[in-house]
Amino acid sequence: MTISVVIPTLNEEAILPKTLCHTLTLGFEEIVVVDGGSLDHTVALSKTLFTGSPGTRILTAPPGRARQMNEGAKVCQGDGLLFLHADTLLPADAKQLVIEALADPRVAGGRFDVQFDSSSPWAGIISTLMNLRSRWTGIATGDQAIFVRRRVFERLGGFSDIPLMEDIEFSRRLKRAGRLAALRQPVITSFRRWERQGPLRTIGLMWTLRLLYWLGVSPHRLSQFYAVIR
Repeated sequence: MTISVVIPTLNEEAILPKTLCHTLTLGFEEIVVVDGGSLDHTVALSKTLFTGSPGTRILTAPPGRARQMNEGAKVCQGDGLLFLHADTLLPADAKQLVIEALADPRVAGGRFDVQFDSSSPWAGIISTLMNLRSRWTGIATGDQAIFVRRRVFERLGGFSDIPLMEDIEFSRRLKRAGRLAALRQPVITSFRRWERQGPLRTIGLMWTLRLLYWLGVSPHRLSQFYAVIR
């Protein structure tokens, strides 16, 4: 089984090199960066880091994480697709873990647990709650590095072209297509958003947005209340 990694980017020059350097060591057959119109050195740095690495490529797409991930998936040849945020590091055995999960024909896709790159007590509390909530509901977020069989992704029509909640909307459909593997091995992701906006304020904002989404408010309308979507 072959696994392709898709990384959507937008102005990530500060953190993307670390993610790419790490991901390049993990043995994936394909790594595709899909840039949404960065104004910094994101694309140039990606080209430099990808030089001489087979199975890597850089695409451009209209901004929007869902659009970018869909464009990346279109060019991938892997049996499985793994969608990785630019500020997230996979475990060293990520490829094998995904292959083992997808070896069960009942499994349509899955996600990893999440751990933040911060020693703040808030980081531990928030990641624990995120993992418990995901395991209880069967809903995954993009921070958890969602992976899926390529044929299932294509059958589902990929991510919906919405400005917010594309990961939650997709995982809702994904769990109806088969089992969702909730891997306990963690990805390490940045705590920068929580630090920048404050843990309590960010928790309140995210919970409010998700509650409104579950109540049927359009993601397009919700995006108007979320000043920093990405």
